[in-house]
This record gives sequence, structure tokens and C-alpha cells, in this order.
Amino acid sequence: MYRNERAPSGEPASDSLVTTAEAATTAEAAGTAGGDVSAGTAGTGLGALLVSLQLTDSAFPSGFYTLSHSLEGFAHAKAVDPESLPELLADLLRHGVGPADATALALAHRATTAGDPETAVAVDEHLFATKLGREMRQAATRTGRQLLDLAQEVFGRPQITDYFGRVVRREAPGTQAVAAGVIHAATGVPVRQAVAADLFAFCASFTGAALRLRLTDHRRAQVLLRGAAPVIEETVEQALRRDLADVGATVFASDIMSGRHERAEARLFAS
Repeated sequence: MYRNERAPSGEPASDSLVTTAEAATTAEAAGTAGGDVSAGTAGTGLGALLVSLQLTDSAFPSGFYTLSHSLEGFAHAKAVDPESLPELLADLLRHGVGPADATALALAHRATTAGDPETAVAVDEHLFATKLGREMRQAATRTGRQLLDLAQEVFGRPQITDYFGRVVRREAPGTQAVAAGVIHAATGVPVRQAVAADLFAFCASFTGAALRLRLTDHRRAQVLLRGAAPVIEETVEQALRRDLADVGATVFASDIMSGRHERAEARLFAS
């Protein structure tokens, strides 16, 4: 938990979070801050791709498997069914994770590539402050911390270790999106590929939750993922054009469902 963020049974969190910060670097970087990512793939040019595949694989224990991204709340309210799943996923991409997490990831990636961790922290604090519900804030920081902790061991990049140290010392909240931006930049994954990979991981996690909630089956889940591809492409391009002041979601129904889910007596997912 970050600073004064407490467990659900405690008092409300402090309102003293930073909500504004200086704009992050806007020039798109090639993602070379992490040095040579082609170790073991010399001459193939596949190093960055293999890194992004590993980070977004469902077997990578970042904690995404425990999240439904408010889908369980929609299911409890009977506000979603198999036919409306694609529309819900598209709305969450366009108006939720895209303007918020994907944009923050791109900004943190550029800051890390530029050797400016303070700007990455500012992006992190801004994103954290825009997450209205405790459940979503805790899910973001728990998965972000786990991602950084494991990535420093797997990839051994000083930028990752440095940022994880800031999170441990509570100098930064360590949201998942910013953690992913730092890691992708440190390992040399280009910013556009990093944003696309993380958005796909979100869609795969959402689809996995739909499977466990019996809102789809394995075959239709793959159709759902493929159908989201054009929306992912659109969302990536929009995220790359935004500045820090633009970071924030406008998915109020999702926020409401998350709030209800937080107080539900029986829950399968952490969010």
C-alpha cells in the first residue's frame, strides 16, 4: 500500500496525494535505455519482442490472474452477458485503461528512457490519484510492486531496481502501468510495442475472468480477443499522443461496479 492507503477495514485514505505533475517527455523513444536486449538472440532482432511476450504471458506471476477489472461487479449486477462482453471490453479500453493506464505507461516509458525517474514518479502519483476506488488502487499497486520485484530479478536492469527501491521506500505508489513502462523501457522494448503488449495483457486478463465467471467459453474467448485487436490499435495511438494532464479514466459505471464489488460478501476476484 502507498503512503496512507489502508486496508478496507481501516479509516479512509488521506487526500494529500499529488494530483498534478510536470508534463512528461513527449518524444517517442526507441527504447534503448536498458542496453542490449538481444542477449541470447544475437543477430535475430527478436530481443525486445521476446521480453514483451514474457512480461505479458499469463504465466508471468504479476497478479493479473486475480483481477476481473470490474467484470465480476458487472456480472453480480447482471449488467453484462456473453453478447455484451465485446462492447464492455471496447469501452474499458477506449475510456478506461487507454486514457489512464496506457497513457501513463507511455509517459513512464519515455521518462525512463530519458533517464528521468522523477518524472516517472510524477506520472505514477498522478495515475494513482485518478483511481477513485480503494479496490482499484490496491489492485494497481499490488500488481505493480510484484511486477517490479520479479522483473529486477529476471532482467537485472538498474532502472528497475532503482524504481522498485522508490516503491519500497514509499516514494512512489508503484502502479502496474508505470511499473510496466519502467520495465519495458529498461529492457529496450519500444514504447509503441510496450503499450500494445500491456493492453493485450489487460484484454487477456479480462477474457480469463469472463471464462471463470462463465460468461464465455474458450473458443468464444479467442474470438473476443481477436475482435479487440482494432480497438487495441486505436487505443495505442491515442495513448501515445496524450500528455500527463490527460491521464484519467471516464468509466463511471465500472467505478460503481468496483465499489459494490469491494463490499460484496463473496468474491472470486480481488477487483
